Amino acid sequence: MKNGIASLEDDLKALSVTGIRATSQRALILEVIRDGQGHLDADEIYSRARIKQSHISLSTVYRTLQAFKKLGLVDELHFDDAPHRYELKPASEHQHLMCLGCGKIVEFECPLSAKMKEDIARENDFEVTGVEVRMTGYCSQCRQDRT
Repeated sequence: MKNGIASLEDDLKALSVTGIRATSQRALILEVIRDGQGHLDADEIYSRARIKQSHISLSTVYRTLQAFKKLGLVDELHFDDAPHRYELKPASEHQHLMCLGCGKIVEFECPLSAKMKEDIARENDFEVTGVEVRMTGYCSQCRQDRT
């Protein structure tokens, strides 16, 4: 692990530990997600993976993403009506800004979300397992284009 970011080798070890076989296709899908710096949908992952392994199928990508999600290797993100997007499980909790113009996604840290999670869990006798804060608006380029 370098700079808090797991390497591909770390992810393949994680696959082995969980009992899932570390195939070349699974390794490739992890690599594509890592190189894409997250927030890719299944079709984008498939298109990028086909460049390196032309025989990979879209159904393999979908099945692999679901397996990775169950293993806790990736997070599945839901942004409005857009297709689900995937990112490697982050080392620390973060939130997302989404541009309504171009679809750009920007990650940000929100210390308040950890406090909210703790307070709301305590007040409601509830085990909160995750917090998702998503803000929408327009990036600087789209704001310029709108004027």
